Amino acid sequence: MRSQAAPPRFATLMLFLLFLPLVYTTSSSSRPQWVLQRVPVVLPQQTEVRPAPHFLSPARLDVTSSCDPECHKKAPYPSYWDLRQFLAYETLHSDGQLTETAIGIYGYNPRSNTSPGSSSVSSAKAERSHVRRKRQIFGHDGRFSIAGQNFLLKYPFSVAVKLSTGCSGTLVGDRHVLTAAHCVHDGKNYVKGAQKLRVGFLKPKHRDTRYSSFYVPSNFTNHVEGGAAPYTPPTNEKMKFQWIRAKRTHVPKGWIKGNANDIGMDYDYALLELKKPHKRRHMKLGVSPTAQRLPGRRVHFSGFDNDRPGQLVYRFCQAGEETSDLLYQHCDAQPGASGSGVYARMWDGRRRRWERKVIGVFSGHQWVERQGASQEYNVAVRITPLKYAQICYWIKGNFVDCREG
Repeated sequence: MRSQAAPPRFATLMLFLLFLPLVYTTSSSSRPQWVLQRVPVVLPQQTEVRPAPHFLSPARLDVTSSCDPECHKKAPYPSYWDLRQFLAYETLHSDGQLTETAIGIYGYNPRSNTSPGSSSVSSAKAERSHVRRKRQIFGHDGRFSIAGQNFLLKYPFSVAVKLSTGCSGTLVGDRHVLTAAHCVHDGKNYVKGAQKLRVGFLKPKHRDTRYSSFYVPSNFTNHVEGGAAPYTPPTNEKMKFQWIRAKRTHVPKGWIKGNANDIGMDYDYALLELKKPHKRRHMKLGVSPTAQRLPGRRVHFSGFDNDRPGQLVYRFCQAGEETSDLLYQHCDAQPGASGSGVYARMWDGRRRRWERKVIGVFSGHQWVERQGASQEYNVAVRITPLKYAQICYWIKGNFVDCREG
């Protein structure tokens, strides 16, 4: 069985959009800003039905790779045809049907997919060797739990969700969740529970009068994201998960082909489409800037670490080494946080406001042996212009709304 999904036929409009000049925000202010840029177009071309998966293996909550930052930097950059293979994708439907979609790439500039800071000198912290640990905490545990419904239901913490396979995810659309590919696919096949995948939203069990008048400063998250000392509000156990089934799951072939090794690590992301809208505020996608352009070089993410069951855990840290597709950092995390959306908060000059955007997906822990010493990282997959174009198309269903990242 084969079906054809033809690209839009209005070629004139498409060419016009492809060759519009780049758009940048400008300001004399020194505050960090989102830089708008034209991104390529990634369009589905042909969809074929594939044999149904087996759903036998349990989901792994972390992944490892033998390819360290230097290995990734030295790898030859994929050709246009390689990228078409890596960005082709599988779609798992809730009825168990599996399809594979080939894609076309238009208006692609290879230089636009490579971060100018990808070969920058490592930060001192990233260069230090660390003793290999079974846990993913670097020195003092810098995580802190977000408790109390006034915090949990407050943006940006409210965009964090839990997957029934044990991972975390981030709301990026009215019914879309961004997560890690390894949370639903082990590189060879879809994991147990992927067909009946559910997404959990923290909800209060009932009205808790102890916290109904609890004061939440309007700039609390801004202070935290700016690097203030971690603050732990009073614990409120009266929370539960409300679950919504996933209708479709999109996984790039780059992950499936790579089997989580070498190039596969670059494509450890997936998008879930829910069966109904979640009715919460979601976070916008953004093309990942270089680490030097991030405020304080910091990244942030919240997830459901498995050593703190039922709690949402927030953390931030400085970004370290980076490649065109991966961001290495030492944010403290435990299995279960995989799939969390890594975000930054910067000034949007066009809208004249501060805005948070998801710039990556937390993949997990990675350790490599260098000259007999273990070196450890926590790794996030960066949202490059091509990945932005693909994920945005999955969400919007058209390329016209996905031309500025």
